Amino acid sequence: MTGAAGRLGIGIIGAGRVGPVLGRALAGAGHEILAISAVSDENRERAEALLPGVPIRTPDEIVRDSQLVIFAIPAGELEALVHGLTETGAWQPGQLVMHTAAAFGYGVFAPAMQSGVIPLAFHPAMVFSGTSLDLARLHEATVAVTAPAPVLPIAQALAVEIGAEPVIVAEEARAEYADATTALGELTASLARQTVATLTDLGIEMSSRTVASIARAALDEVLLEAPRDEGL
Repeated sequence: MTGAAGRLGIGIIGAGRVGPVLGRALAGAGHEILAISAVSDENRERAEALLPGVPIRTPDEIVRDSQLVIFAIPAGELEALVHGLTETGAWQPGQLVMHTAAAFGYGVFAPAMQSGVIPLAFHPAMVFSGTSLDLARLHEATVAVTAPAPVLPIAQALAVEIGAEPVIVAEEARAEYADATTALGELTASLARQTVATLTDLGIEMSSRTVASIARAALDEVLLEAPRDEGL
């Protein structure tokens, strides 16, 4: 494992839309990105674009050599991979392990915790494009953090370092949190897509701009009526 004092040697498992962006943001905060895993050509290209020069390695290799391992993979694959890495004895005592799945808290790392790892759950509440545009969007996002109380400040600090605002979500609330945030994103995208298509079919110019204007105004109105957050 490597990493200067206060800085981490980070390995990323998953080169979809989330992992490389988080890697780029954390590298910008001074951490060292040691390696990333990628299977498809598209994911390899994305990793190279956002993390040039970072080697592509297998999950086992990444876990054995990293101080912080970020699991940026689909939620449905997380439990099986954690169990598989446990069976191969890949975990390192005192190692930080973090996933980005909305629905899970840190309990998904229970098998690995028996090997002495430190578990964190870390979900940026935004829709990722998988490009450098996401780096700016992180500064407007919140991150749902869940971890055992003694190490919760670590997850909060990582959120701050990428420019986001950490929001503590209790372990038992993660599933409901995931349902609510996923439904919002999917419904918003579906309605926007349908409205743009309808206006375009009607021959209305700048249909995307019209939808964006209406959506922003409606959202602003709702948030004005909501309990006031200190960050707004």
